[in-house]
Amino acid sequence: MTPNQQEYLKKIHSIQENLAKTWAEYWQHYSTPSSWQFWVTLGAFILPLVILYFLIDRKKAFHLGFYGFNVHVWFHYIDTAGVYNGLWTYPYQINTIIPVSFSLDASLIPVSFMLLYQWTINHHT
Repeated sequence: MTPNQQEYLKKIHSIQENLAKTWAEYWQHYSTPSSWQFWVTLGAFILPLVILYFLIDRKKAFHLGFYGFNVHVWFHYIDTAGVYNGLWTYPYQINTIIPVSFSLDASLIPVSFMLLYQWTINHHT
């Protein structure tokens, strides 16, 4: 590795450390469990999973689960690219470790697609 490349990597690492600290400070001020926005975000994560538990067709659970995982992965990639490139951001998050919306990526969007897919399979449309 050239000295110039090492210098760039150190600069990027420093910026990432500062960004992580800044996000943690922001979260402590605006998105902690003491705020109602945190509870809405947490509800957007838990509620779809509870609904899925009761509505999923257990005979097709593996099929639907694989579909939901696929939707989750693709949506997460797109969401990560959008956040990384500054196209959008999420002002309220469950945690500061994952910079994307964990509620959308891991629950709300995949569960919505899974239930829609289940409906279309069951209605043969």
